[in-house]
Amino acid sequence: MTQAALLARSSDYVTPPWGDLEQAPFINACVEIDTPLDPHALLFVLQKIEAKFGRDRAKELRWGPRTLDLDLIAYDDVSIQKPELTLPHPRLFERAFVLVPLAEISPDRAIGGRSVASALAGLSTDGIERLTDD
Repeated sequence: MTQAALLARSSDYVTPPWGDLEQAPFINACVEIDTPLDPHALLFVLQKIEAKFGRDRAKELRWGPRTLDLDLIAYDDVSIQKPELTLPHPRLFERAFVLVPLAEISPDRAIGGRSVASALAGLSTDGIERLTDD
């Protein structure tokens, strides 16, 4: 395979802000792709896409507002612990705003030894609302 292929895409969800609570709600979704890129190359591409949409990491506050935030949550069963990339995502199991859309497309997926659905069952989903197509 030479190009990435979209395998699944969740619905969009309006979610309360995380980190800096004094900002607008977020819109979150998850996708599953098949790609020939290794995890570091994929992260580089995701950050280039963010920059195309106006994100400037040097000028933003941690967990503050941003135009686009593309996170690499998991990559097969790869485990990486480097300053520029940690897989699976280190705060995945703390964030219902990630797990709700992920559970929609892959509830039985095991990440770090836990299924997405079981991890989500331990979190509050208050304030998370699925957007409709209308």
